[in-house]
Amino acid sequence: MDVKERLLQLGLIVKKLREEKGLSQTELAYKIGKDQPSINRLERGKVNPSIIYLIQICEGLEISIDELVKSL
Repeated sequence: MDVKERLLQLGLIVKKLREEKGLSQTELAYKIGKDQPSINRLERGKVNPSIIYLIQICEGLEISIDELVKSL
């Protein structure tokens, strides 16, 4: 699997988890001090997030980083 495919997969996982928590992109963004377009870009696989950004996403979703990456 190449980087582009992994980023798309990561985005789909984040979207699925966010929706399971009943959060909109705007609500998640607010919880972690980001803006909605940045969440949108992540979910569409358009950015290669830093580990710090992934930790923030996990905190906003109230999951561990392990839960996120085990799905990749």
